[in-house]
Amino acid sequence: MIYEIAEITVKPDTHAAFEAAVTQAVPIFKAASGCQSMRLERGIESPDTYHLVIGWATLEHHTVDFRSSPGFQDWRALVGGFFAQPPKVEHYSPVVTGF
Repeated sequence: MIYEIAEITVKPDTHAAFEAAVTQAVPIFKAASGCQSMRLERGIESPDTYHLVIGWATLEHHTVDFRSSPGFQDWRALVGGFFAQPPKVEHYSPVVTGF
């Protein structure tokens, strides 16, 4: 499994609406080929900054399958208006698991 970590900065005073939009998007990710998990985390020191962490079976499930799907367009339509700047997206693979 790999993890997509998207750092998303939202416009001030849009937190509740952004979080509601991400909640609406959960079924999109559940239906996506290779999507194994999803969570949204909000920064404590930087409350306008979120990390969207999505577990994918393979990198291609995200970069090829999901990004070329109608689900990706639906996702962006739900949340894109809240972005203060384009998200920074990187992929990670686990190397040490504690507990």
